[in-house]
Amino acid sequence: MESLTASPELAILDESAAVRALAALAQAQRLRAFRALVVAGPEGLTPGVMAEQLGVAPSALSFHLKELANSGLASSEARGRNLIYRANFSQMNALLGYLTEHCCEGGVCEVATPPGCTTC
Repeated sequence: MESLTASPELAILDESAAVRALAALAQAQRLRAFRALVVAGPEGLTPGVMAEQLGVAPSALSFHLKELANSGLASSEARGRNLIYRANFSQMNALLGYLTEHCCEGGVCEVATPPGCTTC
Protein backbone atom coordinates (compact mmCIF):
# COMPACT_ATOMS: atom_id res chain seq x y z
CA MET A 1 0.00 0.00 0.00
CA GLU A 2 1.26 3.46 -0.88
CA SER A 3 1.81 5.87 1.95
CA LEU A 4 1.81 9.61 1.40
CA THR A 5 2.79 12.48 3.66
CA ALA A 6 0.51 15.49 4.12
CA SER A 7 2.25 17.52 1.41
CA PRO A 8 1.99 16.22 -2.17
CA GLU A 9 5.50 17.52 -2.89
CA LEU A 10 6.83 15.21 -0.18
CA ALA A 11 5.15 11.98 -1.25
CA ILE A 12 6.80 8.87 0.13
CA LEU A 13 6.45 5.52 -1.61
CA ASP A 14 6.51 2.16 0.02
CA GLU A 15 8.02 -0.84 -1.74
CA SER A 16 4.83 -2.09 -3.44
CA ALA A 17 4.02 1.39 -4.84
CA ALA A 18 7.58 1.66 -6.15
CA VAL A 19 7.28 -1.75 -7.81
CA ARG A 20 3.97 -0.74 -9.48
CA ALA A 21 5.52 2.48 -10.79
CA LEU A 22 8.64 0.74 -12.07
CA ALA A 23 6.54 -1.99 -13.70
CA ALA A 24 4.48 0.66 -15.49
CA LEU A 25 7.65 2.25 -16.85
CA ALA A 26 9.19 -1.10 -17.83
CA GLN A 27 7.53 -1.07 -21.25
CA ALA A 28 8.92 1.08 -24.06
CA GLN A 29 5.63 2.65 -25.22
CA ARG A 30 4.55 3.52 -21.68
CA LEU A 31 7.95 5.03 -20.97
CA ARG A 32 7.65 7.15 -24.13
CA ALA A 33 4.13 8.21 -23.15
CA PHE A 34 5.23 9.15 -19.64
CA ARG A 35 8.16 11.16 -20.99
CA ALA A 36 5.78 12.99 -23.33
CA LEU A 37 3.58 13.86 -20.36
CA VAL A 38 6.59 15.11 -18.41
CA VAL A 39 7.62 17.32 -21.34
CA ALA A 40 4.05 18.63 -21.67
CA GLY A 41 4.11 19.77 -18.05
CA PRO A 42 1.04 20.76 -16.05
CA GLU A 43 -1.01 21.49 -19.19
CA GLY A 44 -0.97 17.79 -20.08
CA LEU A 45 -1.95 16.20 -23.37
CA THR A 46 -5.00 14.62 -24.93
CA PRO A 47 -4.65 11.00 -26.04
CA GLY A 48 -5.15 12.10 -29.67
CA VAL A 49 -2.24 14.54 -29.54
CA MET A 50 -0.07 11.97 -27.77
CA ALA A 51 -0.92 9.25 -30.29
CA GLU A 52 0.08 11.58 -33.12
CA GLN A 53 3.30 12.66 -31.38
CA LEU A 54 4.30 9.09 -30.56
CA GLY A 55 3.09 7.50 -33.79
CA VAL A 56 0.91 4.88 -32.09
CA ALA A 57 -2.69 3.79 -32.48
CA PRO A 58 -5.04 5.59 -30.07
CA SER A 59 -6.45 2.27 -28.81
CA ALA A 60 -2.97 1.00 -27.88
CA LEU A 61 -2.13 4.31 -26.24
CA SER A 62 -5.31 4.18 -24.13
CA PHE A 63 -4.16 0.87 -22.64
CA HIS A 64 -0.76 2.33 -21.76
CA LEU A 65 -2.23 5.51 -20.28
CA LYS A 66 -4.50 3.41 -18.04
CA GLU A 67 -1.44 1.52 -16.79
CA LEU A 68 0.37 4.78 -16.03
CA ALA A 69 -2.71 6.09 -14.21
CA ASN A 70 -3.08 2.83 -12.23
CA SER A 71 0.53 3.16 -11.09
CA GLY A 72 -0.06 6.72 -9.92
CA LEU A 73 2.43 8.19 -12.39
CA ALA A 74 -0.27 9.90 -14.46
CA SER A 75 -3.72 11.32 -13.91
CA SER A 76 -6.57 12.18 -16.21
CA GLU A 77 -9.18 14.89 -16.16
CA ALA A 78 -12.28 15.13 -18.30
CA ARG A 79 -12.45 18.43 -20.12
CA GLY A 80 -15.55 18.58 -22.26
CA ARG A 81 -15.38 15.66 -24.69
CA ASN A 82 -11.63 15.20 -24.16
CA LEU A 83 -9.49 13.62 -21.51
CA ILE A 84 -6.37 15.47 -20.47
CA TYR A 85 -3.55 13.30 -19.12
CA ARG A 86 -0.84 14.75 -16.93
CA ALA A 87 2.30 13.37 -15.36
CA ASN A 88 2.05 13.10 -11.58
CA PHE A 89 5.29 14.89 -10.69
CA SER A 90 4.83 14.23 -6.99
CA GLN A 91 4.69 10.47 -7.63
CA MET A 92 7.63 10.67 -10.05
CA ASN A 93 9.72 12.52 -7.46
CA ALA A 94 8.66 10.06 -4.77
CA LEU A 95 9.87 7.21 -6.96
CA LEU A 96 13.20 8.95 -7.52
CA GLY A 97 13.42 9.57 -3.79
CA TYR A 98 12.70 5.92 -3.06
CA LEU A 99 15.41 4.82 -5.47
CA THR A 100 18.00 7.26 -4.10
CA GLU A 101 16.99 7.18 -0.44
CA HIS A 102 20.27 5.60 0.62
CA CYS A 103 22.52 6.78 -2.17
CA CYS A 104 25.40 7.70 0.15
CA GLU A 105 26.87 4.27 0.81
CA GLY A 106 23.79 3.02 2.62
CA GLY A 107 23.29 6.15 4.75
CA VAL A 108 20.49 8.66 4.47
CA CYS A 109 21.63 11.82 2.71
CA GLU A 110 20.14 15.17 1.84
CA VAL A 111 18.55 15.17 -1.61
CA ALA A 112 18.02 18.78 -2.63
CA THR A 113 16.49 18.20 -6.04
CA PRO A 114 15.94 14.56 -6.95
CA PRO A 115 18.04 12.82 -8.01
CA GLY A 116 20.88 15.20 -7.02
CA CYS A 117 22.53 14.22 -3.75
CA THR A 118 24.22 17.03 -1.85
CA THR A 119 26.69 14.87 0.06
CA CYS A 120 27.86 12.43 -2.62
